[in-house]
This record gives sequence, structure tokens and C-alpha cells, in this order.
Amino acid sequence: MSIRWAETPRTLTQFDPPRPSAVEFHNELGLDAQQVQHVAELFNTPLTGAYNWDYRIQDDRIAKLYELGKQLNWNASTDIDWAQTPDFPDRPPVTDAQRQMVQENRSNGLFKGFAPWEALDADQIIQWMRHQHSWAISQFLHGEQGALLVASQLVSCAPSFNAKLYAASQTFDEARHVEVFNRYLQRKIGFSYPISRSLKMLLDKILTDPRWDLKFIGMQIIIEGLALAAFNTMKEGTQDPVLRDIVHLVIRDEARHVTFGVNYLEEYVKSLTAEEREERAQFAFEACVVMRTRLIPTDVYRQFGWPVEEATAIATGGEQRQRFRNMIFARVVPNLKRIGLLTDGIRPKFEALGLLEFEALPDDGLFDWESLSKPLYDKTA
Repeated sequence: MSIRWAETPRTLTQFDPPRPSAVEFHNELGLDAQQVQHVAELFNTPLTGAYNWDYRIQDDRIAKLYELGKQLNWNASTDIDWAQTPDFPDRPPVTDAQRQMVQENRSNGLFKGFAPWEALDADQIIQWMRHQHSWAISQFLHGEQGALLVASQLVSCAPSFNAKLYAASQTFDEARHVEVFNRYLQRKIGFSYPISRSLKMLLDKILTDPRWDLKFIGMQIIIEGLALAAFNTMKEGTQDPVLRDIVHLVIRDEARHVTFGVNYLEEYVKSLTAEEREERAQFAFEACVVMRTRLIPTDVYRQFGWPVEEATAIATGGEQRQRFRNMIFARVVPNLKRIGLLTDGIRPKFEALGLLEFEALPDDGLFDWESLSKPLYDKTA
């Protein structure tokens, strides 16, 4: 069994383009060890760790979140009923009812009038929808691996004792998330997509930056905040009971992670100089700019032979579509304001993106203990 190594670029603007093809999962190919290859990618970071010899819990809020994390652990093998839907490749073929539904709704779709879309028959449209679904779940999986790596870094570099404990519990949460999304892709979908260009750029920056607080800002505030919005949208929209249960459990974990980041950073940012605060605010803004392109499945367009630039322009054009893309920042912007990174210098840039309309919404600094403490079986949380 061999390992192919690739070196991670060190800047936000230099990166290897993602592979355009989908990756199939085959469980019974009969490959021997010489034919199997693990793909791994190296990154380097001048991470500075920190001991903390003061074992007193200095923040009851963080301690309580840590306790909740221990109480609400879940197991992807036992807390999810995987038998609710058939596994790949035994899922039912395309049905007449599905074809009829597609035919009735294709004229109202996002790509109405787009020649490559109009050329697809009903069966091909259903396959396109499956690829789109696989791409979205794949991005969740890749993002969770990035969160796993960042959380493990925070155990070393977070300066306070209680932050180290919470980062350790979050690391286990993220490992569960990687496990469950990978299992879903392999069991229920059967193929996956590589990480999107925008998500990879931001993870590279967060993982390779030596400053622990930028890791907190990038992961706990930006990536986790956006993930919460995406997970909630998927939970409300999916017809798959297995995926609904998965996302429900992941949302509970992510809500604690974002709350931890807001509460921990709120006091820390106050201790920074004006110049340091502005630098962090600029980083947060640039991270948001990068992540605004995260919802564009360009690899799916390539997979179906579509002109990528034209398809992307259609997917992102128009006031309604822009507003939908902005809605995923409804939790991020109030949190940035709460921790002091929606500075006077950076506000005009957020306003130009149309994101300041969210600043007055509730942030995650106030604890909703009733919601966070609900038992796992309560799927209304």
C-alpha cells in the first residue's frame, strides 16, 4: 500500500486546482496492496504550543460547554439508524414518479434557458441532482477534516487551561463528523468530490498561520458559523431521514463550537491593539469573501461538460440568488460584531457585499442552555 504526498501551497492565492472528476467508492474491487494508494497532502506551520500550569477553571461558561460536550456525545454506529434507506448500489433505480416530477419542474429551475441544462433528459437531470448532492456532502466532509486538524492545533496553542480542555473535546466532535459524513458518502451515495477551491484556500491559511487567535477566528467564527447555516438549510430541505438525523446531531455540536469561539474571543480581542484588531478584522473579511464562492459546484459543471464560467455566472447572478448566498452569513456577521471585529475600518467592505443587514441579528454570545442541553432523541433542537 503506497502513499502519494503533495505539498500544500503556503499562500491564499497559490494553490493546485482541484481534480475535476468524481471519485467512485468500490468495496469489492479485489485490489492488492500494491494497487491501493493513499493520497495525503503535507502542510507546514510554525505552530507555537503553550503549557498552562494554572489548572483552575477561569471561565464558568467555557467549563459548562465542556461539560455539555461530554454529556451529549453520540455514536454514529448506534445513534443513527442507517437502515432507514437502502445502501449504494442497491438504491432503487429512477422511478416514473421521479421522471414525472422532474419534467414538471425543470422549466422553473435555476438553469432554465441554459442550453446544456435543456439538453438533459429526465434521467440525466436526476443524475445531475445526485452529483450536486454528493458535491455538497463532500464539502461537509472536507471541511470537517479541516476542523479536526485545526481543533487539534488549538489543544496545543490555546493559552488557557479551560480552552485546551474544550479544544480537546471539539477534536473528538470533529472526528465523529468526519466519520459520519464519510460513512454517508460511501454507504448512501457511492462517490465523492474533491475539496472546493475556496474551502481549500481558507483551510490552508488557517492551518499554516502561526497565530492561535486567527485559527479561532477562521474556524470557530467563519467556517463553523457558515457550516451551521448550511446544515440547518439541509436539515429543513432533505427528504433523506438518515441525512436528517446526521445533520441534527452535527448541528448540536457545531452550535457549541461557535458559542465557545464567540465567548472566548470576545474578551481576548479587547486586549489587542487597534492595529492588531484591524488586522484580524481584515482577515475575517477576506475569509468571508473566499467562502462566498463555496456554494458554487464548479466540479459538477465540469463533470457534465458544462462551460464553467457561464454556469457560474447564472448560478450567482440576480438579486435573489445573491441574497441567498448572503443568507449563510446571517450568523457570522453578528458574531464578528460581538467579538469586536466589525470595525469602523472594515464595515464599508462588508456593506459593499450586502452583509451589514445581518449585524443586528442575535449573536451566539448569549447562551441558549435549554436548546444546547436537550437530549439527543429530541430532534426538534
